[in-house]
Amino acid sequence: MSKTEFIANVAEAGGLSNAEAKRVVELVFGEIEEGLKRARKDGKYTIGTFGTFTISKRPARKGRNPRTGEEIDIKASKSLRFRPSSALKDAAGC
Repeated sequence: MSKTEFIANVAEAGGLSNAEAKRVVELVFGEIEEGLKRARKDGKYTIGTFGTFTISKRPARKGRNPRTGEEIDIKASKSLRFRPSSALKDAAGC
């Protein structure tokens, strides 16, 4: 689903104009982004019955180039993970 389709669905479900729905969606996404920025310290951001975003850290390690078999260094990295709440899992039928 594209962002435009998502906004149209929100507008229809909420009885809003597309402009109002776009503003609401932008505010929600903006708050999630700000919450993740604040969560950099503890690495966790929970949204009630929606789910939890966590920041996982992967240490640097050695790997192999699959073509040549040459050993390479893989840098340390971070990734964002999402774990849905049980209410969200139930809604999806999981």
